[in-house]
Amino acid sequence: MKALLLTEYNNLTITDLPTPAIAADEVLVRVAACGICGSDVHGYDGSSGRRIPPLVMGHEAAGTVAAVGSAVTQFAVGDRVTFDSTVYCGRCAYCLRGDVNLCDQRQVVGVSCGDYRRNGAFAEFVTVPERIVYRLPDTLPFAQAAMLEAVSVALHAVRVSDLKGGETALVIGAGMIGLLTLQAARAAGCSRVLITDVDPSRLKMAADAGADETFLASEVVAAVASQTGDHGVDVVFEAVGRSETINTALQCVRKGGTVTLIGNITPEITLPLQLVVSRQIRLQGTAASSGEYPEAIRLVAEGKIQVQPLITAVAPLEDGPSWFARLHSGEPNLIKVVLSPEPETAVAQ
Repeated sequence: MKALLLTEYNNLTITDLPTPAIAADEVLVRVAACGICGSDVHGYDGSSGRRIPPLVMGHEAAGTVAAVGSAVTQFAVGDRVTFDSTVYCGRCAYCLRGDVNLCDQRQVVGVSCGDYRRNGAFAEFVTVPERIVYRLPDTLPFAQAAMLEAVSVALHAVRVSDLKGGETALVIGAGMIGLLTLQAARAAGCSRVLITDVDPSRLKMAADAGADETFLASEVVAAVASQTGDHGVDVVFEAVGRSETINTALQCVRKGGTVTLIGNITPEITLPLQLVVSRQIRLQGTAASSGEYPEAIRLVAEGKIQVQPLITAVAPLEDGPSWFARLHSGEPNLIKVVLSPEPETAVAQ
C-alpha cells in the first residue's frame, strides 16, 4: 500500500508498505481522508517525543471498511466509518467507569513514543479495533468526517467543564480547537461566547463561526472586565497552553469560575497560585475525548457545528511532505489540511 512515512525527523517519504494484517477484533479501513493535527507537526520535527521514526502518522481519519476480523460483528465491508484516536483496553478501572481516555493501557493511532508503536492513517489502509469505530451518515463527506476527532476533543472539554446552561464563556486561542470549542460551548447552552487571539484573520473566522465578541489578545482583559462589569466570565477555555495565556484566563474568569486547560504547547507553565486560591478558581484539565464521537457525528451532520470553513485544503497524500513543511514553517492562514489517497473521493463522499 501507499503510505506517507516519517523516515527521520523533518523527512517524510511516500513509500510502499505491506497492507496491515487484521486481528480477530480489528477492522481494516481504506482511508479516504486524514487530517494533519498540530501534534503530527510537532511529531514531524521530534519536539513532542511521541512520533519516533520510522512511523506512519495520522489519527484524524475516515474511510470505508475494506475487511473485518473474525470476531467483528458490528461492521461489514463497504461501511462508511471513522474511528477514535484513542485505543483503550476496555478492561482497566478507568475504562470500566467510562474514562477511556485515561486508560492504563492507552495507545494513540499514529503514535510511537517508546512504549509502543502504532502506525496511523496517512496511508491507503489502517487497522483499528472494532470498539473504537463509528459508522458515518451517508450525507457526511469524508473530508468533514476527518474533523470529527477534533470535534470530539472540543466536546469533551466542554463536558468536563460541567456547564449548567446560560454561562458566559471565553475561548483563548482561535486555532482549530478553539474555533470548534467555541461552537461546542454554544451547542452546550452557553448564552454568550467570547474569543481572543493574536491574529485578526483568526478572529474573523471566529466571528463567522458564531462568536458574540472577538478581541485581540492585547485587549482581552480590559474588554472582558468592561463586558462583565468587572466580574469576569463564568468559564474560560484555554486552547493555547502558555504561561501568558493561562495567566490571561485567570484574570478573565470570575470568582469561583472554571478555567479548562485544553492547550499544552509548553510542558510547564508559571502559575499565579495566589490568584487561583484567593478567588477559588477551578482549574480543569481535559484530555482527548471519552465517548463524545456519536454526539460529534450528530452535531456535524446536523450543521450545528460547522467544520467545512476550517478545512484549508484537501490534498493528495503525495503532497504530504510539502504541506507538513508549510505547516511547520508557521505559514499563516492554514487551519486544517486533509490528506487523501483519493482527494476527489474525500470531498465528494
